[in-house]
Amino acid sequence: QVQLVESGGGLVQAGGSLRLSCAASGIIFSIYTMGWYRQAPGKQRELVASITSRSSTNYADSVKGRFAISRDNAKNTVYLQMNSLKPEDTAVYYCKGWSSLYNDYWGQGTQVTVSS
Repeated sequence: QVQLVESGGGLVQAGGSLRLSCAASGIIFSIYTMGWYRQAPGKQRELVASITSRSSTNYADSVKGRFAISRDNAKNTVYLQMNSLKPEDTAVYYCKGWSSLYNDYWGQGTQVTVSS
Protein backbone atom coordinates (compact mmCIF):
# COMPACT_ATOMS: atom_id res chain seq x y z
CA GLN A 1 0.00 0.00 0.00
CA VAL A 2 1.35 3.37 -1.05
CA GLN A 3 1.36 6.17 1.48
CA LEU A 4 2.66 9.72 1.37
CA VAL A 5 2.39 11.30 4.80
CA GLU A 6 3.04 15.01 5.24
CA SER A 7 3.95 16.66 8.52
CA GLY A 8 5.33 19.93 9.81
CA GLY A 9 2.52 22.32 9.01
CA GLY A 10 1.16 24.79 11.51
CA LEU A 11 0.62 28.41 12.40
CA VAL A 12 3.51 30.85 12.07
CA GLN A 13 3.91 34.61 12.00
CA ALA A 14 4.91 36.41 8.84
CA GLY A 15 8.67 36.26 8.39
CA GLY A 16 8.89 32.93 10.17
CA SER A 17 9.92 29.51 8.95
CA LEU A 18 8.50 26.02 8.73
CA ARG A 19 9.87 22.74 7.45
CA LEU A 20 7.48 20.31 5.86
CA SER A 21 8.27 16.62 5.53
CA CYS A 22 6.69 13.95 3.38
CA ALA A 23 7.48 10.35 4.20
CA ALA A 24 6.77 7.85 1.44
CA SER A 25 6.19 4.13 1.67
CA GLY A 26 5.20 1.48 -0.85
CA ILE A 27 7.01 3.08 -3.78
CA ILE A 28 10.52 2.98 -5.19
CA PHE A 29 11.13 6.44 -3.82
CA SER A 30 14.48 7.04 -5.47
CA ILE A 31 13.08 6.93 -9.00
CA TYR A 32 10.19 9.29 -8.34
CA THR A 33 10.08 12.98 -8.96
CA MET A 34 8.67 14.51 -5.80
CA GLY A 35 6.83 17.77 -5.53
CA TRP A 36 5.04 20.08 -3.17
CA TYR A 37 1.75 21.64 -4.24
CA ARG A 38 -0.45 24.04 -2.35
CA GLN A 39 -4.07 25.04 -2.51
CA ALA A 40 -5.46 28.15 -0.90
CA PRO A 41 -9.22 28.59 -0.33
CA GLY A 42 -10.98 29.42 -3.59
CA LYS A 43 -7.84 28.91 -5.66
CA GLN A 44 -6.49 26.17 -7.87
CA ARG A 45 -3.85 23.81 -6.63
CA GLU A 46 -0.42 24.99 -7.78
CA LEU A 47 3.02 23.47 -7.95
CA VAL A 48 5.36 25.09 -5.45
CA ALA A 49 8.55 23.09 -5.91
CA SER A 50 9.74 19.81 -7.35
CA ILE A 51 12.85 17.66 -7.21
CA THR A 52 13.75 14.95 -9.68
CA SER A 53 15.33 11.59 -9.00
CA ARG A 54 18.66 13.25 -9.81
CA SER A 55 17.89 16.10 -7.40
CA SER A 56 17.28 18.76 -10.02
CA THR A 57 14.95 21.32 -8.52
CA ASN A 58 12.32 23.68 -9.82
CA TYR A 59 10.40 26.43 -8.03
CA ALA A 60 7.40 28.61 -8.59
CA ASP A 61 8.42 32.24 -9.06
CA SER A 62 6.47 33.21 -5.96
CA VAL A 63 8.70 31.13 -3.67
CA LYS A 64 12.12 31.38 -5.33
CA GLY A 65 14.76 32.43 -2.86
CA ARG A 66 12.51 31.64 0.13
CA PHE A 67 11.70 27.93 -0.17
CA ALA A 68 14.05 24.99 -0.65
CA ILE A 69 13.11 21.44 -1.57
CA SER A 70 15.36 18.50 -0.77
CA ARG A 71 15.16 14.75 -0.55
CA ASP A 72 16.72 11.95 1.47
CA ASN A 73 16.41 8.72 -0.47
CA ALA A 74 17.71 6.69 2.48
CA LYS A 75 14.71 7.89 4.51
CA ASN A 76 12.21 7.96 1.62
CA THR A 77 11.46 11.53 2.58
CA VAL A 78 11.15 14.85 0.78
CA TYR A 79 11.36 18.17 2.60
CA LEU A 80 10.25 21.72 1.98
CA GLN A 81 12.08 24.36 3.96
CA MET A 82 9.99 27.52 3.94
CA ASN A 83 11.59 30.77 5.08
CA SER A 84 10.41 34.38 5.11
CA LEU A 85 6.84 33.19 5.08
CA LYS A 86 4.11 35.56 3.94
CA PRO A 87 0.37 35.53 4.60
CA GLU A 88 -0.15 34.64 0.94
CA ASP A 89 1.70 31.36 1.57
CA THR A 90 -1.27 30.22 3.64
CA ALA A 91 -2.65 27.05 2.08
CA VAL A 92 -2.94 23.32 2.41
CA TYR A 93 0.35 21.86 1.22
CA TYR A 94 0.33 18.52 -0.56
CA CYS A 95 3.12 16.14 -1.38
CA LYS A 96 3.02 14.35 -4.73
CA GLY A 97 5.17 11.70 -6.33
CA TRP A 98 5.21 10.92 -10.00
CA SER A 99 7.11 8.72 -12.41
CA SER A 100 6.83 7.82 -16.08
CA LEU A 101 6.80 4.15 -15.09
CA TYR A 102 4.24 4.11 -12.31
CA ASN A 103 1.12 5.84 -11.01
CA ASP A 104 1.11 9.26 -9.42
CA TYR A 105 0.46 9.51 -5.70
CA TRP A 106 -0.71 12.29 -3.40
CA GLY A 107 -0.46 12.84 0.32
CA GLN A 108 -3.38 13.96 2.45
CA GLY A 109 -2.13 17.52 2.92
CA THR A 110 -0.94 19.64 5.80
CA GLN A 111 -2.23 23.10 6.69
CA VAL A 112 0.15 26.05 6.74
CA THR A 113 -1.21 29.31 8.12
CA VAL A 114 0.85 32.49 8.13
CA SER A 115 -0.47 35.32 10.24
CA SER A 116 0.28 38.96 9.50
